[in-house]
Amino acid sequence: MTSESGDVRSHLLATLQIELDADLLDLALTHRSYSYEHGGVPTNERLEFLGDSVLGQAVTVMLYRDFPDLGEGELAKRRASLVSTVALADIARGIGLGEHLKLGRGEERTGGRDKASILADTMEAVIGATYLDRGPEIATALVLRLVAPLRNDPRRFGVSMDPKTSLQERAALSGYAAPVYLIAESGPDHRKSFSATVTVTPAPGAKKSLVELSSSGEGSSKKQAESVAAAELFEKLAPFVPSAPLAP
Repeated sequence: MTSESGDVRSHLLATLQIELDADLLDLALTHRSYSYEHGGVPTNERLEFLGDSVLGQAVTVMLYRDFPDLGEGELAKRRASLVSTVALADIARGIGLGEHLKLGRGEERTGGRDKASILADTMEAVIGATYLDRGPEIATALVLRLVAPLRNDPRRFGVSMDPKTSLQERAALSGYAAPVYLIAESGPDHRKSFSATVTVTPAPGAKKSLVELSSSGEGSSKKQAESVAAAELFEKLAPFVPSAPLAP
């Protein structure tokens, strides 16, 4: 690692408020596309696997303790919201994680530094690396700091828990027809990846100022890819939502 990259990584660790072994952090930031182009060096996928479990446990315990009046169903929905690809990608963007990724040239060209699936997976890998290097208490504290802004914003739960329904409702409210999804898949059977594109067009009789809008998302399943695309388009539609009339 060069001194320049070390300084940049130090800034990331300062943002995360943790100390972390440099080699382990480097591994957490290494996407498989980089490995393919550099002789099969280790990737962050094992750390991602570990971080997913650490994240889920920390969020589950937090919700159980902090919301004693919520039933199992509502707790499960909130957990799903906070650990979703959409939520983790938003967290990653908030700390500037994308600029630190080690990506292959193909992902670099196609905007991999801002792809929700890559950002979310890398966020989990960083959590996993923290668990290995600093232990469960510091890893849990990191998770709770990362999810705190989402946990304290009730507006987040709707779109993060069900992006497709939220998008459909916002589209209708904004004068658009129902969203249309297109799915493409790639990769071998044991490691398929999916890409979804969702498009909305103005409904019949809608304002002439409305234009067709679309967003794309990637994931390891059709559902995940569609959810990521829907969440992205949900945000794009925000300027088109009619303002509520002022109370008399």
